[in-house]
Amino acid sequence: MADLTAGIILVDPSGTLIGANAAALRMHGVGNREELGATADDYCQRFCLRYRNHHRLPKREYPIMRMLAGESFPDMVVEVAPIGTNEPRWTHAVHDVVMDEDGGDPDCLALVIQDVSERYDAEARFEAMFQANPAPALILRLADQRYIRVNAGFAELCGCPRDAIEGRHLRDLDILARAERHAYVAERLAAGATIPQVEAQLPLPDGSTRLVILAGQPIEVAEQACMLFTFADLEPRRKAEHALRSSEHRSTTMFRLAPVAMAVTLLPDHRLVEVNEAFSRLTGRTGHELVGRVADDFQLWNDAALRQSMEEEIERRGGLRTCDVRILPKDGDPVDCLVSAEAVDVRGERCVLWLYQDVTARRHSEIELVEAIEAVMKDASWFSRSIMDKLATLRGSGVASAPATGELSRREREVLELLCEGLDDRAIAGRLGLSGNTVRNHVSRLYAKIGVNRRSAAVIWARERGIGGRAADRD
Repeated sequence: MADLTAGIILVDPSGTLIGANAAALRMHGVGNREELGATADDYCQRFCLRYRNHHRLPKREYPIMRMLAGESFPDMVVEVAPIGTNEPRWTHAVHDVVMDEDGGDPDCLALVIQDVSERYDAEARFEAMFQANPAPALILRLADQRYIRVNAGFAELCGCPRDAIEGRHLRDLDILARAERHAYVAERLAAGATIPQVEAQLPLPDGSTRLVILAGQPIEVAEQACMLFTFADLEPRRKAEHALRSSEHRSTTMFRLAPVAMAVTLLPDHRLVEVNEAFSRLTGRTGHELVGRVADDFQLWNDAALRQSMEEEIERRGGLRTCDVRILPKDGDPVDCLVSAEAVDVRGERCVLWLYQDVTARRHSEIELVEAIEAVMKDASWFSRSIMDKLATLRGSGVASAPATGELSRREREVLELLCEGLDDRAIAGRLGLSGNTVRNHVSRLYAKIGVNRRSAAVIWARERGIGGRAADRD
């Protein structure tokens, strides 16, 4: 007994403790046999034994009492602590040995004890970490392919309680059935080898599936070969991709069927990447003719310099609104348009969305109205002053609350005065010592401030307010 690493407690069939080796004393934290107790009853009064689920053993279920009662227990694991101690100090694996010389009644009984505290402490730490792991995980025993551990993350992922999964066979909950490279994964599992990350469809209790990434790592649990499976939930990604595809489909449909002509160009060279049906009708060209080309390839704009100026404005400010342009269709007369544009991201690429509003018919009506008013105004001596004011307002911007001339900057007023003199953009640039692009930008901002979109309307607006030579002639 003295040389054994296992603890031995010898008990007389009457219940008296007659011996214990040093290993047994050390496993109970005592220095001599007397501290174990004189009898089995004394032993039960000095030490508290619990099952692994921490439930305290009744006295009759103590290994020493079961041995005296003639019961045999080949492998019993208990937690041991001195009475009055809250936490167990040791974990013992205990079995009984009966000794007799003549084959009759036992001459001596022995408890054989192995201290398995370290092993069970390590398993307890592993269990705590396994359950606390936020990543869904489960453990499959390779010998019989049954699930022996399931953490809370996996139970939540698949939507069923842990006890409904633990003990089930792999074929009952086949997490690998719809995995990528299924044959390869099954081969790795059979060999007990690491399973690299693969996408899989996790079966759910309601018959649906959940998209996951799974990986397998071989481990040992209680000296048994197992496979630890961990999972990453890809369902949010799948839903986001589905929502994105649906959104793109709706956007594409709205773009294609919109009654306003629209086109998408790719920065930085503004090459057309997409046009809608209204744009094809406006330009008289099919999408096949347009996509992949730039506007200069087929002379889409009548003023290439104006288009370049607008493209620079978009790059600088991110967009522009209702600029007056003229488009040249493949066949037919030029088309007057109001153009707006906005820089956007399309499938991760920086693009510009262009909107073209055909205002040709409206412009013709405006021109006819202005010409009629000017014809009347040439001889308006018979009009009352109030009617003259109303006609002047109508001939101008058509807005009674037009901005005052004081709202114009010095440069904008200079440009307006030169417009009234009949100078074009190039002449104005030469007179003021500016570039053509700068003059066009001033004209565009001037139009926006006074609420007009044509040169003639701007001249009328200026003359009504005493700006330009003709106002002085009238005086």
